[in-house]
This record gives sequence, C-alpha cells and structure tokens, in this order.
Amino acid sequence: MTSDVGLRERKKRATRAALSDAAWSLMTESGIEAVTAEAVAAAVDVSPRTFRNYFASREEAILDRILQRVTTFVEALRARPAGEPVWDSLAYVLPDMIMEMLGERERDAATLARVCAENPAMLAQQLAALGHVERMIAEVIAERTGADVERDLAPHLLAAVPGFAMRAVVTLWAEGATDRPLPDLVRMSIAQLRDGLPLGRAAPPT
Repeated sequence: MTSDVGLRERKKRATRAALSDAAWSLMTESGIEAVTAEAVAAAVDVSPRTFRNYFASREEAILDRILQRVTTFVEALRARPAGEPVWDSLAYVLPDMIMEMLGERERDAATLARVCAENPAMLAQQLAALGHVERMIAEVIAERTGADVERDLAPHLLAAVPGFAMRAVVTLWAEGATDRPLPDLVRMSIAQLRDGLPLGRAAPPT
C-alpha cells in the first residue's frame, strides 16, 4: 500500500511539473495569451479538467516551475557552513539559484520580466510566489542565526533580499541597460546591499 501511495504521488508531481513546463514554454514561445487550459493540456496529452485540478490559473501554472526549483536553493542555503555570515551565503548560492530558476536560458528572464510588467495578474502571482519563498528563506536564516522566525523582524527583512534583488537585476538586464551576465549582477546586488547602499546616504555638502 505504501509503495502504491508513493507511486501515485510521484505521478502527480510529474504531471504537475509537465503542465508547468508546458505553460512556461507556451508563454516564452507564443506569449501569455497562448497559455490556456486547453493548450497546456493538449501539450501534455491530458484533459483541460486535469489542468484545472492542479492549477487555479495560467499564471500559477507558469510560475510553478520556478517555485519548485527554489526548494533546491533553500536547501543549498541551509547546507552552507554554520559560521558563515548570511550575506556571504546568499552571495554564494543566489547566482546558481537564478540560473536554475530560469533553466539556464537568460532570454527567458527578459520574457518573464516583460510579461510581469505588462500583465497585472502575472505580477500578482509572482509577488505571491515570492512571499512563499521569503517565508522559507526566513526560516533558514532564523535557524542559522538563532532568531525566532515568528517574533523577530531581522530574518524576514533579510529573506526579502533575494527576491527583490533578483527582480531588480533581471529587470535591468532585460531592458538592455547592461551587458553583464546575470550571475555577476546578482553578486553585485548582494555586495551593494551588504555594504549599505551608498546611494541611500546623504550627499556630502558642496
């Protein structure tokens, strides 16, 4: 019985992943309007009803592939040396995280940034996904620092850094404002945040 349950769960995860991958591919290849329950289901050879059993919206389906990959990042963060400063841990794992989330296809970053900017529903779903990710990261930071994730503010503030840093980096890159590789931009963003963002300080008197 246990093996049967395990097999069913693996099949469910595989179907969910296949549906999300198909939704992502349709968006990057044909635009978000091409992502319908019928089109995604046809790509995976299941019924539209099956799609709706897994996802409440096309936006949720598109971003689910990224959300699932974040688990790898959270575990990588948890596995960093216990005495390592959290900023250093973030600088180490975030570049790999962003490339893993995008499937090592930087052009997809530009597509995702553009779609989120143009589609309020997609932006809302992205923010909801980021909120879920931030909670997981806050829990890891609290474990590493001895903080109380339910009462202390610091783990939540630091957990917000990856999502907002990556969104700023991807937007800057997607708009063609820099030709630096995405991983380098992520490292730069962490370094600037760690150093206290000099632009936030008062300018010296002239």
